[in-house]
Amino acid sequence: MRRPLRAEPPLHLLRLARAAPGEWVALPGGPLRVLWTRGPVRAAQPGWLVCLSGEAVLDLPGPQGDFVRLRPGEGYALGPGEWGAQPLGEVTLLLVGEA
Repeated sequence: MRRPLRAEPPLHLLRLARAAPGEWVALPGGPLRVLWTRGPVRAAQPGWLVCLSGEAVLDLPGPQGDFVRLRPGEGYALGPGEWGAQPLGEVTLLLVGEA
């Protein structure tokens, strides 16, 4: 008789991010990183940036000065180039980078 496979427990992304404030935490199994912060963020990795909690103003790359406001459950596809995020209070961000 085969033993049933045991499912891994789910990752609580908000708790995981808050365990290392201000640092990107890599998630197992893919190009995923999560961050909890109260301060500005600067990066250059392309991919999807998803707001899990709080709100942030996302400064987009390029000379135009474009920006996007992300609220919980919203995401934005980032191309190449340096981008920044300014939290409006506390924010938890998930970055799904390109493989």
